[in-house]
Amino acid sequence: MYAIVQKNIFKDHFSKQADSYQAYRPTYPGELFKYLTSVAPSNRLAWDCATGSGQAALALAYFYDQIIATDASETQMRNTTQHEKIDYIIATAENSNIKNNSVDLITIAQALHWFETDVFFTEAKRVLKNNGIIAAWTYNLFRLEPEINSIIDHFDQNIIGEFWPDERKLVDNGYASIEFPFKRIKAPRFKMTTRWSLPHVLGYLETWSAVQRYKEINNLNPLETITEDLSLAWGDPQIKKEIDWPLTLIAGRHKTNKP
Repeated sequence: MYAIVQKNIFKDHFSKQADSYQAYRPTYPGELFKYLTSVAPSNRLAWDCATGSGQAALALAYFYDQIIATDASETQMRNTTQHEKIDYIIATAENSNIKNNSVDLITIAQALHWFETDVFFTEAKRVLKNNGIIAAWTYNLFRLEPEINSIIDHFDQNIIGEFWPDERKLVDNGYASIEFPFKRIKAPRFKMTTRWSLPHVLGYLETWSAVQRYKEINNLNPLETITEDLSLAWGDPQIKKEIDWPLTLIAGRHKTNKP
């Protein structure tokens, strides 16, 4: 179950495809969470902000005594997997209702670009312990074989490019333009790796917000424009191919003014 802290007004690009989002999104590497836990002051409490379907929260449950997982979307919350260590709460990133100075680690997976960052970072400073860690990561296009990559790049840039929300530009530049008011930590590089069939890849592409917006405006599925070429390049659609997503991670430590 989940608790509702507030009824929220927010930019919602994923609730309509929440079921698909849970089924088709890639999983984050366990090494990422192991590393973040190793640099946090303790493993008592983590806040997974904008948890979506709860993927990162479930990974954190291997390392933390308690996880507070918040999301502004009630629809997304209905698709989370319950866990005894996780408290799911409907709340915006900017108004979490979490206790002051209580959190060891804040994680934001593929979501920081949707936030009012100035307000959110103030909220993060409020809830973090001294020396607490905040970590946000993002990923862009997946990579396979060159022929498939070129089809996906064309689809992204020339077919659905104009339908991405403006915030997508922050993902494209790897969060470089976001002012991050924490003491930076030089973190290792991480990537997601999985093996998917062609139907799974198409299901994943269906979760893209630009695909959904294209469908709403044009009453057509833009995936139809690349399905034939993608099928020819893939071969047997049931063959699973290795897919990589390099992660861009920004992480920092919160230092209070207290001695």
